[in-house]
Amino acid sequence: MKKFIQLLSRRSTTVFFSLAIQLAVLIAVLVGFSGSQYVFSAASLALSFIVVVWILNDSKNPAFKLAWIILILVFPIFGGIFYLLFGRNRLDSRMRKKLARAAAFVSEAPPKDKGARKAEETLEALQALDPDAALQARYIGAASKTDLSRLSNSVYLSTGEEAFSAILRELEAARRYIFLEFFIIAEDGMWASILEILERKAAAGLDVRVMYDDFGSMGRLPREYPRTLRSKGIRCAVFNPFRPILSSTHNHRDHRKILVIDGRIAFTGGINLADEYINKLERFGHWKDNAIMIKGEAVESFTRMFLRLWNFAAADRFSMPQPPAGESQPAPAEDGFALPYEDNPLDEEAVGMNVYLNMILKAKRYLYITTPYLIIDDGLSGALCLAAKSGVDVRIITPGVPDKWYVHAVTRANYRPLIKAGVKIFEYSPGFIHSKSFLSDDKVGTVGTINLDFRSFYLHFECGVWLYGCDSLVSLKNDFLTTQGLCREITMQELETEKLQRKVSGWLLRVFSPLL
Repeated sequence: MKKFIQLLSRRSTTVFFSLAIQLAVLIAVLVGFSGSQYVFSAASLALSFIVVVWILNDSKNPAFKLAWIILILVFPIFGGIFYLLFGRNRLDSRMRKKLARAAAFVSEAPPKDKGARKAEETLEALQALDPDAALQARYIGAASKTDLSRLSNSVYLSTGEEAFSAILRELEAARRYIFLEFFIIAEDGMWASILEILERKAAAGLDVRVMYDDFGSMGRLPREYPRTLRSKGIRCAVFNPFRPILSSTHNHRDHRKILVIDGRIAFTGGINLADEYINKLERFGHWKDNAIMIKGEAVESFTRMFLRLWNFAAADRFSMPQPPAGESQPAPAEDGFALPYEDNPLDEEAVGMNVYLNMILKAKRYLYITTPYLIIDDGLSGALCLAAKSGVDVRIITPGVPDKWYVHAVTRANYRPLIKAGVKIFEYSPGFIHSKSFLSDDKVGTVGTINLDFRSFYLHFECGVWLYGCDSLVSLKNDFLTTQGLCREITMQELETEKLQRKVSGWLLRVFSPLL
């Protein structure tokens, strides 16, 4: 009884029941009208027809269009209404303007003329080495408003445990500020160790800022946790607070993981701040994750990315911090090229997907991918198949133990055409793999937060770092091959012998995967 009362008192339970009641009432009202008024039914059918025409002429991904059109055909009376309520997946105009103002404030202060010239010179240097890579770097920089850097150094961290150790070490060395942004923060052992350092640093006068996604951390942190952090001298912002009201804006989550320290070092990757990410808590077998640590000039782009979203979520206006007069940081040895990037639903530009697509199309010898989810449209699937048919060694590692059965069912439903084309797919036998990384031909790679699914590509705020010719890519390759040795390869024969029920459920879920 005590556990039942605790369950009912949770915020996540309250939100779920509130949304369920609203949805039930909405359906009941619509059913009531449709049963008693012929005019309502006729008007709803007409609306559904108009919505279908609208969807067909929209610029959305074809997979989104197909899923909604099928849904409207199955439920012609309610389909059009539900699309208008939940299907447009666009930020409302007020949120869009607020985000644009926050981003503009960071971009304009201080002036970046000198930095822009240097970035262009760096692009020209990459152009001389590899024109294909320079084309991708130019696109990423323009789309993300970030700069290509040569005076940077990257260290690949192959596990959550390794990343956690590096984070603690660098936090202890912080002298001026700490900017921390994660999708999930859980009030457990991992966060307790980090918080203890943050509290000490804030007491010593450092500017410490913490931002987390409200939905991602729901059930992991108390609702009033920002007040707790502020009492410790730590500034806090909660991204897109989740209110129990039916709205498509709830789809837009801050899925990024960014830690910036003193403008000299930055972290990003797959790990969140919760015990399962460092295998202190077992949820889905062994949790395999990764991260990357960046030093040098590229850190400025991560700082700007953090502040653009901070200024929105905190209703604050905070420009780029400047180093104290006379202080200069030694530039790290040149280690290839590094280009941080971000993706968000504000600009309706699928930067994350385009980075992946470009790497697939440009690969000449091999392409190694790790992803927790393989929920892709025909465009990405076709590109992977074309690469494999052209002789590129394409390998993909996905989880052996899923975190969500229905998402894994969709992932497996995408295996068949890929394996048939020659793509090799491996499932991580010890448990769940949460890494999101691409590596091509020993010279181009990316590590970040972007899953191979529709939510990451079109709905979430995401980030990553694109790397060319960096030593960290050697570590990324070694980690992939080591991880592959712990995997089980999926064969066409295994897919053919699957139970019919499992096949059918996967096919059906795949059709509606853009809506999951």
